[in-house]
Formats: sequence, C-alpha cells, structure tokens
Amino acid sequence: MFCCGWGIIDQPLMILHTNLAVYIGIVYAYLPFMVLPIYTALTRIDYSLVEASLDLGAQPLKTFFSIIVPLTKGGVIAGSMLVFIPAVGEFVIPELLGGPDSIMIGRVLWQEFFNNRDWPVASAVAIIMLLLLIVPIMWFHKHQQKSVGEHG
Repeated sequence: MFCCGWGIIDQPLMILHTNLAVYIGIVYAYLPFMVLPIYTALTRIDYSLVEASLDLGAQPLKTFFSIIVPLTKGGVIAGSMLVFIPAVGEFVIPELLGGPDSIMIGRVLWQEFFNNRDWPVASAVAIIMLLLLIVPIMWFHKHQQKSVGEHG
C-alpha cells in the first residue's frame, strides 16, 4: 500500500504463493540465526590486528579477506549450521507462503506422513533428509576438531 500510495508501483505485487515469497520468508525467519554468531565472532576480534594491517599499507578489502574473514570463520560456519539444519526441514513457511506448488523436502515429508499417509515413502524421504544433514554436520565436527588441535 505504501508504494502504491506514493506512485512507485501501479498495483500491488503478486508475491504470495510464489517461490520468491518462500525465499523471503525463510531469509526473514533465519537471518537472526546467521547474524548473531557472526556478530559474536566479530566482537572477539582484536581490532589492533586490523589497525596494524591498515597501517602497514593493506587495502581495506585485503584487510577484510586476510584478517577479518579468517578470524570470523567459526562464526560463519556455526551460523550456517544453525540456519541450514532447520531450513532443510522447514514446512510451515512453504505451506503458508508458497502455496501448493512450492516443493521443499520438509514439506514433502509432512505431506507424505500426514496427508497421504504413505509411511514407506515418508520414511525414505526422512532418510534422504537425514543423509543431507549428516554430511555437513560431520564436516563441521571434523573442522572443529582440526581447529582445536591447531589452537591447543
């Protein structure tokens, strides 16, 4: 209504029941779970490292990629895990915003269990979902153990 009132657009955008609506809903729901671990990692950075890099002549972009990104890698990985795991199983947002044409694995699992009552297919979908989730979890665990081994 705001954009129509100011003359920015002529008619309301038809976003509901599209994949774009699902993407916007998932980003809106899970953005805090990504931002908070990154923010925590950023607050632990010793800013004197950034100042030293800039004082020694590094460009701000070079400082960002050589100092800040490696020091916040743990927060980025933790945030990614906090977002990826529940987003894979998401079924409410696609159901409400995406309509009948949106397909996500969590929604398919819900439909097979509760709407179709097809337990064998639902079990197979659940196993596929488990396999999709276990690979990044194992990678994260391996990365964490390697990081702990390097830093004592």
